[in-house]
Amino acid sequence: MLGRRQIREKAVQAVYSYYQNPIKFDVLEKNMFYGIEKIYHLYIYELNFLVALKELAEHQIEIGKNKYIKSDANTNPNQKFINNQVLKKLEENPERLFFTGQHKELKWDLHDDLLVKTFQRMTGGKRYQDFMKEEGYSFEEDQKFIGKLFLRYIAENDDFHDYLGDKEISWYDDIHIANSMVQKTIGFLKENEESRTLIKMIKDDEDKTFALKLLRNTLDSWENNEKKLKERLENWDLERVSLMDKVILSTAITELDNFPFTPSRVIINEYIEIAKVFATDRSNIFVNGILDKYCKDQNRI
Repeated sequence: MLGRRQIREKAVQAVYSYYQNPIKFDVLEKNMFYGIEKIYHLYIYELNFLVALKELAEHQIEIGKNKYIKSDANTNPNQKFINNQVLKKLEENPERLFFTGQHKELKWDLHDDLLVKTFQRMTGGKRYQDFMKEEGYSFEEDQKFIGKLFLRYIAENDDFHDYLGDKEISWYDDIHIANSMVQKTIGFLKENEESRTLIKMIKDDEDKTFALKLLRNTLDSWENNEKKLKERLENWDLERVSLMDKVILSTAITELDNFPFTPSRVIINEYIEIAKVFATDRSNIFVNGILDKYCKDQNRI
């Protein structure tokens, strides 16, 4: 589920950071929520990139129209991309417009080198050219095309990742979260409904309370959780468990102990996915085994 998993990830990152460089809790808490806020900035920045590709296409069409000697492509340009219904909904989204107006650094310059190169790669690609040749307009086809375009040129684009990491170092760890948010946003759009709201990491006070309690209780329970972990290690010393694995397991055990209304399998699956992102290749198997054993020992449903 988008939202709680990302909060769990930020709590894990905060705990890991604390045990590498201990700081006061109020500072740690502030840093965690700042990191969550910056993910929303990244999310808007990625949405703005899609909108900027549309704006760049419109700009190229205007340049063609103003040429002294015009070709047929200049006189009657193919406007299928700039009329893409999904791009139009994103462009007109009031929340995106308002937030970008408040944070102008999230708006892309049409002369930005990465934007221009991505546009050139996109327009030269077979998927784009096939899409432009298709006659008629379908919301479903527009949605599918933008979803694939986002994956190819943003979510799976190493140059784009490096660019973002250079702008904000925390974004290196958070790109996958923002990517999920953008993919969900594209998928949630409906043909006959306005796109008015975007995805929030912290949706309400309940989410904020969850984040604070998870962080505080994990730190307060660290020594006790280490004992619980040690009791369930087979042929393995606690000292040989990596710090990240300890952090993931301690945070998960804290949630299992303090949030009884969340099913254990949901919690275990969430931390298995977190281990896939932050830990070693086999950590997810290790995390699954320890947490499954802990739940059985505690009769945790």
